[in-house]
Amino acid sequence: MPKKVILIMTDSQRKDMVGCYGSPFNTPSQPTPTPNLDRLAEGGLRFNRAYTVSPVCGPSRSAIFTGNYPHENGIWANSMALYSNVHSVGERLSDEGLHTAYIGKWHLEGSDYFGMGKCPKGWDEKYWYDMRNYLEELSDDDRIRSRKPSTSRDPDLTADFTYAHRCSNRAIDFIDKHKEEDYFLVVSYDEPHDPFICPRPFSEMYKDMPFITFSNEKDDLSKKPLHQQAWSEYSKNTYNYTREEFFQLFFGCNAFVDDEIGRVLNAIDENAADALVIYTSDHGEMMFAHGLNKKGPAMYEEITNIPFIVRNPGSIPADCASDALVSQVDITPTILEYFNSEIPPIISGRSLLPAMKNPEKDHRDVLFMEFGRFEIDHDGYTGFQPIRSAFDGRHKLVINLLDNDEFYDLDADPGETENRINDAATAEIRNELHDRIIAWMNETRDPFRGYYWLTRLWRKDAPKPSFQNEGYTRQREESERYEARQLDYTTGLPMKEATRSKHKK
Repeated sequence: MPKKVILIMTDSQRKDMVGCYGSPFNTPSQPTPTPNLDRLAEGGLRFNRAYTVSPVCGPSRSAIFTGNYPHENGIWANSMALYSNVHSVGERLSDEGLHTAYIGKWHLEGSDYFGMGKCPKGWDEKYWYDMRNYLEELSDDDRIRSRKPSTSRDPDLTADFTYAHRCSNRAIDFIDKHKEEDYFLVVSYDEPHDPFICPRPFSEMYKDMPFITFSNEKDDLSKKPLHQQAWSEYSKNTYNYTREEFFQLFFGCNAFVDDEIGRVLNAIDENAADALVIYTSDHGEMMFAHGLNKKGPAMYEEITNIPFIVRNPGSIPADCASDALVSQVDITPTILEYFNSEIPPIISGRSLLPAMKNPEKDHRDVLFMEFGRFEIDHDGYTGFQPIRSAFDGRHKLVINLLDNDEFYDLDADPGETENRINDAATAEIRNELHDRIIAWMNETRDPFRGYYWLTRLWRKDAPKPSFQNEGYTRQREESERYEARQLDYTTGLPMKEATRSKHKK
């Protein structure tokens, strides 16, 4: 029987925007905001504690499609490209002879938001369709229309005009024409990301929705990093339309992309019913929690805890939930293992297949997240804000290198309003997570590592700053298919251990 994996992605979709996670965003006309994603969950497994590696588009996607963290693969900000010696999961699988196709938003070639319209190595050129390709199908006037939220109020707007619908059409065509093949297909929607383009009835669906206020919205941020305070001031005037209009259009587009996903799921049920289907989003949306909007340099649950659903009849139990800690960096090794492909040692993620088959099984005892900056093509969005974070399922440590650090106990403070970074009662677990961050930075060859991550004011037992830092090195340890084994600097011979101390003789 043919073996297939279909990965479906959205952009900026919070976990609580998906009905099966207990969404509060319901209306009389839409009792659940996402009936099709809920249908997927009924047939499979939802992960309650899945997390982005970085709450911004490009870095998040870079981890999903390489199995490496943004600081490893080169995309630690938007508008940056993968390093030339980093290989996507599509490239790895296609080099082994598997048919791989990518339809939708890519965001990994280092260009502007829309991409370059050119298929990267490893994917079927016939089906490649990034946002540049979509815009080039439109007239100049329609390009402008496609970027205006007000277009959704146009009574003549139809689904055919939208990027989501055209992506779905291509995905359905692929699924229909390749039913007898093994393949890996990605369907990557830009929606519900602004400008929230969606036709009726979706654009009108939330016009009467009661306005929702979050319990942590009044966080005064006085004990939080300065960049969050500046971000809050910016968020007060983010859009040229009212806050109510923002909610109405955002959730209308959320319902619309679910409808488009439903079209693809119907095609899967008809022509690829045994496929491993994976659904997730790149990150969430602050939506005025903590007085902040959009996404950016913070590790709050609203933008890091993402929806993540998998279905594989006969292998993954149906209508189940798992509390295992999982990371986006685990997706590539999961797909590689599913196709019985090599998981090279350079990949930092770990396969989720055992956790998918057994909802009671743990996966990680701690996961890591990071941030570099929002954009590099202008100086907006606070500029360079290096952040490294560790989360063990209850406690979250956030090191803001240029600012105040944060520590939260989510059991006692689920809204993350009380920064306990200097609380002596939490010092032991805080320091344990700090040690884990430093070890992770060394293990993953983080180019930003140095003594300044260790010598935080609250870390009373911090070592004295050292020019050599901790003295660790990590050379690349890629598959022989792509790279010869690297050589030890001191001997010129092939290295024995990729991660090692330079102080050893």
